[in-house]
Formats: sequence, structure tokens, C-alpha cells
Amino acid sequence: MFVDIHTHNKSESNYPSIRNLTFPEAGQIFNSYENGFFSVGFHPWFVNEFNPEMLSKLKNWTADSRMVAIGECGLDKNSQFDLNFQIEVFKKQILLSEKKHLPVIIHCVSSFNELFELKKQLNPQQIWIIHGFRGKPELVKQILKAGCSISFGEHFNIESVSFTPIEKLFVETDESQLSIKEIYNQIAEIKNINPYELTAGELFYKKITSKISKHKT
Repeated sequence: MFVDIHTHNKSESNYPSIRNLTFPEAGQIFNSYENGFFSVGFHPWFVNEFNPEMLSKLKNWTADSRMVAIGECGLDKNSQFDLNFQIEVFKKQILLSEKKHLPVIIHCVSSFNELFELKKQLNPQQIWIIHGFRGKPELVKQILKAGCSISFGEHFNIESVSFTPIEKLFVETDESQLSIKEIYNQIAEIKNINPYELTAGELFYKKITSKISKHKT
């Protein structure tokens, strides 16, 4: 099963995907009967949108079984907004993810030291997935040591893919026009395995669908 762990595109395939929504999109979808799996969060480029009212909306949406992750959210030193404020907003989302038992899809650029420090301080139990990773294997080692998972998209470092263990490796399309199957095949070729052996996404999918089934019963 080729599970797209993070995309901004509406899925036109038969493969499961988690579509990342803006807040206006989330307001429409969670007031509709549209099927799918979704994530919502305060992106570090747009933390200026954060306020108590928007946080309250985010909390309310977590009650909808279609919302299966918080994010993308995180830290980015290239953002125009103060890093301390980014950390403050990110921490609120981490605490929400812990309370609601939801994984976190993380955008992190040039801020991994701060990210690791937060991970150490808060000791979260929910999975943290670093999405769209393009960094080198040296950083992969630190990410894995911190207890995070990694998602690779269209652009990646071959050595980093090789080094990442299968159980910690997710695959995504993000904003790519490539299909999720194409990216799975590229990753599998690098690791010299059958693409169906990349099972982290499938196990994740089974877990969220199991939670939804229990919620309905």
C-alpha cells in the first residue's frame, strides 16, 4: 500500500493520502461530508495567523475522525517571524497532539537543535515525522537518535535514504506532480528492496483507520 503521508494536492489516485489543509480549507471541509484524511497546523511561515480563536478551531477539528495529524508545523529560521514566537506556537501544537493522541507532521529548516531540545524537554509520546527531508546522513543520525521519523518526497539525499531504517521511513508527494507510487519506486530502488517492503506508511494507515473504527463503535 503506497500511503502518501503528506500532500497539498487533492488525491486523484486510489492510494491513501493525508492532505494538509489551510485553515480556510479546513473550515470548509470539516463542515462538509467530504471523505479523506487531513492534517491542519500553524506553519512557521504563517504563525502570524496564530491567535486563541484559531487555536480553539484547531482543537475543535481534532474531534473529527478525518483529522489524523497536527501539522504541518514546526520551526524555520528562514521565516520572517521571530523564532521564539515560532517555538511558542509549536509547543502549543505539540501539547495538543499529546492530548488528542495525534502524530505531528513537522516542517523544520535550520532549526534542528531547537527541535531536539523541545523533544527532550517535552518528551512527547506521539510520533514526530520530519517531512520533506533533504538533509545529509549526519543529520539523519541526529533525528533518529532524537526518536523522530523521516518522510522523503521528490527531492532527497540518496545517502540519507539509504541510512534511514524502513520502520522510520515515510514517503510523501508534498507539492510534487509525481505520483506517490513513482516516489515509492525511487526510494525502494535506492534501498534495493521491493517498494511494498516500505511499510511504515501502511502501518500508520492501519493504525489511524483502526482508531476511526473504534471511535465509530
